[in-house]
Amino acid sequence: MKVDVYKIDGSKSGETVTLEDIVFGIKPNDHVIYLSVKAHLANKRQGTHKAKERNEVSGGGKKPWKQKGRGTARAGTT
Repeated sequence: MKVDVYKIDGSKSGETVTLEDIVFGIKPNDHVIYLSVKAHLANKRQGTHKAKERNEVSGGGKKPWKQKGRGTARAGTT
């Protein structure tokens, strides 16, 4: 496959480049392109945010276990 070479301003330079059909002559697969873009954007994210876990939140409002009959100390809220 022969392809024209263009200058930075968009005009043709007059040169042509031969590209291999086995690499550049394929039909594009839309789903593979989508997955590739999605992976690239996911890897671009910083990834330092997190949600608080159960022991990091203040208060829970509910007794973690009943008051009597468990054999452990009393607990009000988490």
